[in-house]
Amino acid sequence: MPHSRRVREFKLSDVEKENFVKLQKQINIMFNNEGLLIQAFTHSSYVNEHRKKPYEDNERLEYLGDAVLELTVSQYLFQKYITMSEGELTKLRAAIVCEPSLVKFAHELDFGRYILLGRGEEMTGGRTRPALLADVFEAFIGSLYLDQGLQTVINFLSLHIFPKINDGAFSHVMDFKSQLQEFVQRDSTGSIEYKILQEKGPAHNREFVSKVLLNGETLGIGSGRSKKEAEQQAAKEALLKLKESSK
Repeated sequence: MPHSRRVREFKLSDVEKENFVKLQKQINIMFNNEGLLIQAFTHSSYVNEHRKKPYEDNERLEYLGDAVLELTVSQYLFQKYITMSEGELTKLRAAIVCEPSLVKFAHELDFGRYILLGRGEEMTGGRTRPALLADVFEAFIGSLYLDQGLQTVINFLSLHIFPKINDGAFSHVMDFKSQLQEFVQRDSTGSIEYKILQEKGPAHNREFVSKVLLNGETLGIGSGRSKKEAEQQAAKEALLKLKESSK
């Protein structure tokens, strides 16, 4: 478990204290150092209104949480998608850790209700502001890492984030070959193989025809100006067939 210094005590109202007890019950994680959790939900506007009190905002935790998310999501994708290239993995990870996705995660966990805001930020709708919610989610991950280590973060993501990847929530950023691979892996239906059926046309205007097979059975045929494009079109046709048959 990483070393974490003690965060200075927060002088919260009874309602605020109770909210953080509720939050820990909601996520089924009790912090050893509750101050870290509170700091993760403390916006700079709140700190600015309590200058005489020992508050710290969540910006440093956000920085740490961003790095922890990158690492844990990268590890998960690396282990799950063994045929994906570095570029495809990077693109998929970017879709998972981008601001719109983090905002969705924060909304689903109802993190907005627990944020400590200054009056001005509260009045202008800060509690639902996308950038603020994304920052809070990252800061929470940072606080969880400091308090309980990487494995607890992975356990948390395994409950709330990784299942979304498994369910195809981010497949729109994957190419057809990757989507087909994911679909087959998810349903454990067998192995995929691509074969070039035909090459035709002059050298400056070649056309390739490819087929994709699942357990030796042809699922799709596609054509294109390159072998890669032909395989993509074959995978697209195969995906449509598999999705239609699974309805």
